[in-house]
Amino acid sequence: MKLYCKYISAILKSTMEYKLSFFLMVIGRFLISFSEFIALSFLFSGFTQIKGYTYSDILLCFSVMQMSFAIAECIGRGFKVFSSMVKRGEFDRILLRPRSTILQLLGMRFDLGRIGPLATAIITLIIGVRKSQILWNTGRIITLFFMISGGTLLFLSLFMFGATFCFFSIEETELTNVLTYGAKEHGKYPIDVYGKGIMRFCTYIIPYTLIQYYPLLYLLGKTDNWLYALYPFSVVFFLLLCYGFWRLGLRNYKSCGA
Repeated sequence: MKLYCKYISAILKSTMEYKLSFFLMVIGRFLISFSEFIALSFLFSGFTQIKGYTYSDILLCFSVMQMSFAIAECIGRGFKVFSSMVKRGEFDRILLRPRSTILQLLGMRFDLGRIGPLATAIITLIIGVRKSQILWNTGRIITLFFMISGGTLLFLSLFMFGATFCFFSIEETELTNVLTYGAKEHGKYPIDVYGKGIMRFCTYIIPYTLIQYYPLLYLLGKTDNWLYALYPFSVVFFLLLCYGFWRLGLRNYKSCGA
């Protein structure tokens, strides 16, 4: 953790050398992500609910997925650009250092620009909480925290999964973008609105429902099963699977740098 903090400190210092550029980038990303919130608001100007979910329910769902994705992108940027690192031989230097490869990737490419989308997620979460009819208590607050934490781990796992393909093909597969950016886009609505087929896929293949749909049901009072609040912990098993795939790819890595 001490080494990771040093990485963040170095990135913060280098970023602040160009303050105007940094703030313009943050503002630009904030406006892009905020436009999604505006589009959602326009949608509900003509509807009162979607399959039983109100505007405030959708805002909570939207903010959880947005916040999880923004935090994961901020932390896991190294996995997103891993293909270019492999091509240029930069990963070879990482292998020579006596520290975890994952720790170095997480620290070297920390993306402070994701503060913009994160700010949007915080704003929409506040609006969703204020407009909701939820009787907030300690259990529901903790559930919300579990959803965001589990979502962050899930997206980080998918970034790692996508980066691992670079060990075999150099290029990152576009499937990762479908599973990450696609999930962020479609995850603004509870998964059950898309039908049973998508529900099964998002439960047994890529466990989005465990961090979004099931705990949301408990949060909204649609079920009294408190175990739903603990479902985000199940993402740890998916993370371990992706880590195992990473270790397999690492053992098969062959340098292609110039």
